[in-house]
Amino acid sequence: MRKIILSGIALLFSISVFAQKTYIHAGKLLDVRNMTMLSEQTIIVENDKIVSVSAGYLNPDSGDAAIDLKARTVMPGLMDMHVHIEGETSPTRYVDGFRENEADVAFKSIFFAEKTIMAGFTTVRDLGGSGVNIALRNAINSGKVVGPRIYTAGKSIAPTGGHADPTNGMKRELMRDPGPDEGVINGPYDARKAVRQQVKFGADLIKVTATGGVLSVARDGSAPQFAQDELDAVVQTASDFGIMVAAHAHGDEGMQRAVKAGVTSIEHGTMMSDETMDMMKAKGTWLVPTVTAGMSAAAFAEIPGYYPDVVAEKAKRIGAQIQETFGRAYKKGVKIAFGTDAGVFPHGENYREFIYMTEVGMPNLEAIQTATLTNAQFLGIEDKLGSIEVGKLADIIAVDGDPEKDIKVMKDVVFVMKEGKVVKQ
Repeated sequence: MRKIILSGIALLFSISVFAQKTYIHAGKLLDVRNMTMLSEQTIIVENDKIVSVSAGYLNPDSGDAAIDLKARTVMPGLMDMHVHIEGETSPTRYVDGFRENEADVAFKSIFFAEKTIMAGFTTVRDLGGSGVNIALRNAINSGKVVGPRIYTAGKSIAPTGGHADPTNGMKRELMRDPGPDEGVINGPYDARKAVRQQVKFGADLIKVTATGGVLSVARDGSAPQFAQDELDAVVQTASDFGIMVAAHAHGDEGMQRAVKAGVTSIEHGTMMSDETMDMMKAKGTWLVPTVTAGMSAAAFAEIPGYYPDVVAEKAKRIGAQIQETFGRAYKKGVKIAFGTDAGVFPHGENYREFIYMTEVGMPNLEAIQTATLTNAQFLGIEDKLGSIEVGKLADIIAVDGDPEKDIKVMKDVVFVMKEGKVVKQ
């Protein structure tokens, strides 16, 4: 009996060591590197990696698994470079902060993370929250929570009264005087401390609000918010840590200061001039357009009482300009990274960005490329993600229909695999 038990244990051990392979039969497979559509392909996944991509439908070996996606279009997991995973738009958003504890935010963020990955987005960049985003990232990485791979900025950095000052709109007794620990700076010394503090908290990158914003309870939505020496200090300190800086910016002067400082990306870029586009091309600065956020904010502003008056006025005036600016920047040759600002609109509707991008001239497959291979290059992880190629992590999704002919099929993702594990089928 003891020998039988030991043999059984040995068998279980051998099964766990020599895990089964998964054969994915793809009716159509999007080659995002060459922007071509391949037919009747077999992707073989072992553990968390892609080990083979072959023409035809290969038969799995005994003990291996097969996933039938012969009637679907298969592509790499999508990436969104601008989300706010801790919250979501709501008419009560501006009072929720006075009623919700950190635990409330954390539990909601789990729901938003699941909505995001179920929409096919297996990697995101979270650009500012309370710090719950760092804990959520860690919980997902350790397998405790289902959600996308998160690269997070932790808390955004702003000047006093700036777009990410957490006390904007409060009465005097509650305003206090937040400092670098809370992401509020005044001068280069504060700037360096705030960056170091976010790194200490566990941030993967830094986010600064280079201009005013639309949804903050502050009257200006576009004027520059940092002096040049402050931005220079932020970027230099982040560079010393080997991490990127993303700059929220709607107004042109603030963008130019951020580009001069050497930020990696401009987020939104609403009022960007041709001169700024030329600067970005020369410096290699990326644009993350977030067209969906602008269009959504403008629409919500038409609903009486949805936003405070000061926010509604900015949303109507600024929001809808983003799509036209994106179109000009794309045609001018500015580098584009796919990002939506999900949270400003409901999580899970990230697909809308594809529609807005293609409406102003970007071909369907190129739009998908920005959300896959291009974003992997942007993050510096092209060796691991961004395409369905041998040796890469098995982040794979599928949709019904042909996105080359109809980009709207990106709305309904029917299959999601992240690192070889099926999340949705």
